Amino acid sequence: MPILSGPVLGIDPGTHRCGFGLVFRQGNRYVHVAHGVACAPPGAPLPERLAHIADILERVIAEHKPSAVAIEQAFVHRDVRAAMAIGHARGVAMLIAARQGLAVGEYPPATVRRVVVGSGRADKTQVARMVQALVGLAALPAHDATDALAVAICHASSLQGQAAVRAAMVSHRVGRA
Repeated sequence: MPILSGPVLGIDPGTHRCGFGLVFRQGNRYVHVAHGVACAPPGAPLPERLAHIADILERVIAEHKPSAVAIEQAFVHRDVRAAMAIGHARGVAMLIAARQGLAVGEYPPATVRRVVVGSGRADKTQVARMVQALVGLAALPAHDATDALAVAICHASSLQGQAAVRAAMVSHRVGRA
């Protein structure tokens, strides 16, 4: 039985390609709902690319009605312009989620890899293969979608752990009363 009323939407932000993936946790299993990549029009100026990605994320949220959103935290790039662009995409994704009243969880890439694979130093191929196995996909999705599914799995796992801690605290309080 899922903890949330809807799936977790994971987002791998980008201004050219923004991955998204939806999963929910049922007991110890992760159930795949959907995944994809929002591809901005090639050569379009940044504001148009961001608007296009925002439109797609809004449609995904309207269609799948997630209970929560998780997004990969920006990591420090050597290329400041690339870091700024990813920051813009993260901001758009957070704004879309906030306007829908959805809580947003943020996870550093190493945490996502550690939750999904068991090692914060796992490479993209290891993460992709583990995501494929965890959600039972016949084929590997595009890497942007795989990364988004990994973020969603990380958040669903975190929510499951938080719920268990809350239940244990309630049980402990009830036992003491």
